[in-house]
Amino acid sequence: MHLFTRFALVAAPVLALSHANAASPEDRYIAMRDAAIAKFAKLEKDGKTGDAVDKAEAAARDELKAQLTAILPEPARPGFAPAQLNLDTLYKGDMGFGLLDGLRFDADTGRDGGKIGEKRHDGSFVEPKAHIIVTTETLFTRWLSGHKTWWDKGSKNVPQQVHAALRFEGLYTQAISTDAAVINFHELPIAKPASATVTYGFLGGRTQDSFPDAADEVFVAALAGGKMYIAYGELAPTVQVPACTAIRAEFNKKADEAAEKLERKQITRKAYDKLGDLRQQGEDAFKRCFTERAPQQPAFAEATRQAQALLETALGK
Repeated sequence: MHLFTRFALVAAPVLALSHANAASPEDRYIAMRDAAIAKFAKLEKDGKTGDAVDKAEAAARDELKAQLTAILPEPARPGFAPAQLNLDTLYKGDMGFGLLDGLRFDADTGRDGGKIGEKRHDGSFVEPKAHIIVTTETLFTRWLSGHKTWWDKGSKNVPQQVHAALRFEGLYTQAISTDAAVINFHELPIAKPASATVTYGFLGGRTQDSFPDAADEVFVAALAGGKMYIAYGELAPTVQVPACTAIRAEFNKKADEAAEKLERKQITRKAYDKLGDLRQQGEDAFKRCFTERAPQQPAFAEATRQAQALLETALGK
């Protein structure tokens, strides 16, 4: 046998073994996750659904959680339940698909110490007052890459640089479990912990339609020691600026009046169109007002304190 041929036969398995050993824990996790997504997509396409398939999907997420737990041996956080996988589903068509790969700690009580799942007087249910998601820097940057065209053309997608990504409110909408868009009301002056290389915090809220009147959540993020931390929690008291709300209310009143005049043919369509989108003008005016006046509100300083405390808890301090 030719010397080169003998060498190739020996070297091939050695190279294959070397390549396999080169795969990082994150690579193996991503491979397992993508294989599971493909598996359940095929089952769904073939019309195979039901309890057995749902149990298999839950088992697959348990396996992914085990892999991440090995990659991220995170200590328990006081006041938080044991970590669980942040991925809600492996079905592409589900609302919670595509969340940030990581471990999530949920607070074991709701606001004011409410019991999780307990029904409130208004009919809503008590949910954890705060959440902490931990992942590796590698998994975070890979997630960013996988979401660079996540939304349809015409919609701004998440930046690919970590600093810019953390300042993009759409990242939080895509990364956490929610059926509403995350709104960034105002950046918070978070002090960067000594262990962190990047930090960011902001006043937040959720919306399915118009911009909310008050910020009722805080969001914080930090890159420290090769790990990315994202935490968010309910805010009490909320941060609101009545004067700003009044400005928007006035624009909305004008919009209602203009629509009524048009319907009664008291003004022409041309005159109505000339007014422009009064509701959008009101929302824009509200945002400008809030940005200018929110830092002067007493609740703003308290929100900053709560955000800082949540960040320290997220980092395990």
